[in-house]
Amino acid sequence: MSIDLPLDKMTLADKLEAMEKLWADLSQTPTELPSPSWHADILAERLRQAESGNVKFIDLEDAMAEVRKHVRENPRT
Repeated sequence: MSIDLPLDKMTLADKLEAMEKLWADLSQTPTELPSPSWHADILAERLRQAESGNVKFIDLEDAMAEVRKHVRENPRT
């Protein structure tokens, strides 16, 4: 199946919303999403940083709200 999206006519906010919808659908079946082996290395490093207290965490919903706010305040088109 080939899908043609009007990317040149979509705003950044439209594109991010499309990505969110795709990710919501894909994440329903996580076992079907293979991860490259280097992901384990990145996760191990992040775990090491978290355990040492060198990182700050925020809630995913708060992070998404910050991204949406940034996109609204900085439109590209």
